[in-house]
Amino acid sequence: MTDKTGNKTFNLTRRTALKGLAAGTSLILSPAVLRHGLAHAGETIKLGAPIHRTGIGAAYGRWYERVANAAVKIINDGGGINGMPIELIIEDDGTDPKRGTEVVEKFATEYKVDAIFGQLFSHVVAAAAPRAGELKVPYLMCSETHQLAAGGFSRYAFQPGITDVKSQIASMAPWVSKNLGKKVTMIYPDYAFGYGHRDFFSAAMKEQGGEVSTLIPVPPTETSFSRYFPQIDPSSDVIYHVMVGPGVLTFVKELGEFFGSSHPAIFGFVDSIEAVDLATPQLSFLEDSYFWEAAPRYAQADQTEFDKFYREAVGVDANGASTSDPKDISTYSHMFSVWETLFAIKSAMEAADYKGVEQKEAFIEALENLGTMEASNEHPQGKKVMDPKTHQAFGVQNISQVKSSKMEVVYTTTIEEGMYEPEVDYSKMSL
Repeated sequence: MTDKTGNKTFNLTRRTALKGLAAGTSLILSPAVLRHGLAHAGETIKLGAPIHRTGIGAAYGRWYERVANAAVKIINDGGGINGMPIELIIEDDGTDPKRGTEVVEKFATEYKVDAIFGQLFSHVVAAAAPRAGELKVPYLMCSETHQLAAGGFSRYAFQPGITDVKSQIASMAPWVSKNLGKKVTMIYPDYAFGYGHRDFFSAAMKEQGGEVSTLIPVPPTETSFSRYFPQIDPSSDVIYHVMVGPGVLTFVKELGEFFGSSHPAIFGFVDSIEAVDLATPQLSFLEDSYFWEAAPRYAQADQTEFDKFYREAVGVDANGASTSDPKDISTYSHMFSVWETLFAIKSAMEAADYKGVEQKEAFIEALENLGTMEASNEHPQGKKVMDPKTHQAFGVQNISQVKSSKMEVVYTTTIEEGMYEPEVDYSKMSL
């Protein structure tokens, strides 16, 4: 069987590398590695990827998997890590905390992986990361949860490929306050991800002399939103939205019908429209509104060579769509975290001269000491700085405006604008 990246996909078992262990499990190796046969135990780097193939995070999971396959192919074609190819073992976690934890246990106890990476949705991470710590397996999330940097996990947990929501909001709030207004109504999903936005943005606006006057939580599975809109404070300068899930098109359409042509400024996090075509008629209401983006979906006039390289490798065009299907819109503002996390794993394992679990402690210490990761083909979103205490990377953010059904970056923050004082020091914890 061949997946959409052209990599060969094999079912695994505990007895051989080629005969099925469980439905939905796959091992990805590059063609260059396959030509020489599968490596024996101890001669490969086993990485477990719990992917949101189903559930509310499926749109993200589909692209996370594509990016993981593309990055692994590049690494393996280049000789692997310390001369060993990566075995990428993928399981569906259903975007479900219980299943997510079970998959982590399976990776640690059955597959005996060297590390686990890839989970995004914060409620899944909140359940799975502590279990990884109990099992003493390195766990690298591709999420934006602040729970890691707040001290909620263990020394085995890292977030090296993307910034957390606290950093993102700390960077965004001053710009919103200065350019859009100081009185805000927030519409957000009623679970952990939304609560982070609620709490951090409320605090950040207060620091800017503003206020979040109205909070409107919405269940993430909601499919109709009209009944929530009368709660919006009519005196608001800004509507801040960060909706996710299957109802985003309906949300924007109904918001437009509610307000018509006269409405407050609108600022959203791109999560609301990830994997959604901005040219969709229902989204016309978003014209001239603003979004936070980490990696800009649309190639910008000053596009870097690193972004060009990355887009080509993962099969994404200048509009953020699949090169094989212009209607297949990527989750571009988040999925780079998978790419950058895999290359962070490679860098740390090489620094630790990692050859197997005997060097696990050295690998953890090397992750803590990644330091500055310069913008490059390995870090196409931009420069990152790893905090060894919080295990959280800091990077730049982008504010983009919708123009003619595309997004143009109008402001890029510095890394320093998103930094905050450490709330924990994992490096002092035992392994």
